[in-house]
Amino acid sequence: MSDSNTPALAAAFCSPFFSRVAHEHPTREGVVQVRLRAERLSSVTLISTWMGGTQALCAALGQALAATDLFPLPVTTGQTAQCPLGLLMRTGPHEFMLIGNGTADVAAAMQAHITPDIGAVLDLSHARCRVHIEGPQAVATLGKLFALDFRDATFAIGQLKLSGHHHVPCSLHRLGVDSFDLYLLSTYAHGQLESLQDAALEYGVAVTVAN
Repeated sequence: MSDSNTPALAAAFCSPFFSRVAHEHPTREGVVQVRLRAERLSSVTLISTWMGGTQALCAALGQALAATDLFPLPVTTGQTAQCPLGLLMRTGPHEFMLIGNGTADVAAAMQAHITPDIGAVLDLSHARCRVHIEGPQAVATLGKLFALDFRDATFAIGQLKLSGHHHVPCSLHRLGVDSFDLYLLSTYAHGQLESLQDAALEYGVAVTVAN
């Protein structure tokens, strides 16, 4: 449930990366081929419904986001689309996740259109964070942790893959050939950042943190 204090409450949450500082571990030759940037997210909204309710949810969501032919809703799991409120990701057959751009109270905007008889709107801003990874050895690093096929033909730019490692779920959004955003559960984010750093050490790694 959203209220006027939502931004203030979100600001009060402690980042899972609060104890981390920027650091760099180059190779013996002084090369850094993987860069990681960890950050807390200010706006994450889960929008979902039940089996049989998807059509009504998509219609209400389309109205809420003013979806048009130029901005269609993602149709299948793994598709993403930029919208006026941020990045919309289809995270399941009956589920979307909206990463807000900080310009509006996303949960309130969704609840104005998506009523309880249509679906549920849940603010997860406290429960998700993001790690960006890029560099010529980014795919090699991710390949150590995630059982995914990273070839362009099977993991296209703009696509979202739902995966995980060490029994912890993670969503990977491909931004470029060697550029990805990883959406993590805040509870496990500190450890997952360490795992990414360890996997990248042989290539040279630099880590920055935005708390």
